[in-house]
Amino acid sequence: MTDARTDVASPRLAGGRGEPSPPVRARKPWWHRIGLTTSRRRALISLLIGVAIWEFVARVLVDGSLFFVPLTDVVRAGYDLTLTGELQHHAWVSFQEFFYGLLLAVLVGVPLGMAVGISTRVRDYVQPWISGFYSTPLIALAPLFILWLGIGIVSKVAVVFAMALFPITINTTAGIKNTDQDLIDVARAFGYSRTDIFRKVLLPSALSFIVTGFRLAVGRGIVAVVVAEFFGSRGGLGYLILVSSQSFAMDRLLLAVLLLAFTGVIGIGLVGRLERRLAPWREDMTV
Repeated sequence: MTDARTDVASPRLAGGRGEPSPPVRARKPWWHRIGLTTSRRRALISLLIGVAIWEFVARVLVDGSLFFVPLTDVVRAGYDLTLTGELQHHAWVSFQEFFYGLLLAVLVGVPLGMAVGISTRVRDYVQPWISGFYSTPLIALAPLFILWLGIGIVSKVAVVFAMALFPITINTTAGIKNTDQDLIDVARAFGYSRTDIFRKVLLPSALSFIVTGFRLAVGRGIVAVVVAEFFGSRGGLGYLILVSSQSFAMDRLLLAVLLLAFTGVIGIGLVGRLERRLAPWREDMTV
């Protein structure tokens, strides 16, 4: 009489010594091996779709290059301007105006917003001015800045500073005021000083608001650069857009617009990286 046996799959033995072989790792897709994450891959697909739509509209739906040109023509115009050095000159002028204006807005806006959020006395004195200037279309004052400060870089930096300052200040103030009061009470119960409460409670809590202010300031700063260069400038991407529109050079105009958009994407990306470095705990906060 034979015994009934149930076949059970046993692990493979390695080397004939009765040791199980290590598990086989699943091979990662090629885009992961070159550092292309899922979010980056989706962004790249979106850009490729946008490029394809651009080429189709310019070559099939739009008749003539007076109103719209294919992306390949824009790339060719960029290559030609790069050879002459004109593109580098305009890009460098606009970058300086944008960088110095935004840096000045950060250096002034963050401390000012913190002071308004912490001190009731400072808030009472400063808040009406912040609300009034933020509601004012400051970009319309660009001609005045140019009249007062000339057509050099100083007037453009002043316009960028005026446009970028208030989003940073208002968001910093909101971050300080929205700090959980229970956290402050616990810190006081543990004997934290005012400096420790600010450094270890208020500032980390307000960090996401401050970064949001940076993101808004980047977009407003780029708009300020272009508009200021429209009113009076000897160079810059805004100046290139103005001159190209007057001569109906659509390829050069769209080239300058693309460079400004690329600057915005890079700027917001750098702000996001700064947030991940300063507040790594926010990476796990997903919806």
